[in-house]
Amino acid sequence: MSATKKARTQPPYELLYWPGIPGRGEFIRLAFEAAGVSYKDVANESEDGMKVISSLTDQSSTGSDGNPPTFAPPALRIPGEGKNGAALLIYQTPSILAYLGDKLGLGGADEAEKAWILSHTLTALDLNNEAHDTHHPIAVAKYYEDQKDESVKKATDFRENRIPKFLGFFERVLKGNEAQGQGKFLVGDSLSYADTTVWHVLSGLEFAFPKEIAARKKDYPTLFRAFYDSVKEAKGIKEYLGSERRKPFSMGVFRHYPELDRQ
Repeated sequence: MSATKKARTQPPYELLYWPGIPGRGEFIRLAFEAAGVSYKDVANESEDGMKVISSLTDQSSTGSDGNPPTFAPPALRIPGEGKNGAALLIYQTPSILAYLGDKLGLGGADEAEKAWILSHTLTALDLNNEAHDTHHPIAVAKYYEDQKDESVKKATDFRENRIPKFLGFFERVLKGNEAQGQGKFLVGDSLSYADTTVWHVLSGLEFAFPKEIAARKKDYPTLFRAFYDSVKEAKGIKEYLGSERRKPFSMGVFRHYPELDRQ
């Protein structure tokens, strides 16, 4: 465990996700880091952590400790918070973030803000999934090289139509909340898990489609100036991004294939 990792908290949160890549687990890591709350990144911190992650996808499992089976990582395990004092196990990124929102102070000030934060998060995760599908448009189980021609077509539509639609939406959200958020927050006047989620997707898009994003930044000044820089420099986030805990993009959700970028 990194020497800079914060002291353990109660309950001891355990993130269960594949090691070595940011992936969808990164949305949960960013929430913990922004809140200054410690967590155990099981697969990256434990020698046998990969066995724990693999067990989550056991197709014969019907669940344990009163929890239903988990479809796929990421999952969050919270010892002592489940049925009859057992560990609670939650899967699905937005479900985990919604559970953690109030506990980490990132979920909004009232019911309306909570609903908006979740809505914006789900929209950002849609964009995240569409980015993934540019390099796996036919089948997730097949290699990129087996669907390269289809990927070029998918990526072209994604760049020309889907990216501007999503970025334009978040630009409008920021402007609509400008009186409170000053262009720095999507909802209200403080950081939420919607902000960290959107930020990570933007960061991933810059890695996967550097030419496309560079060409479009001028069209979304609030999103790529006030907002992006504010989240990046936020307390906890800045420290995390400069640490070894932040895994680099490689062959996860966001992948850089030059032929899929703007030509």
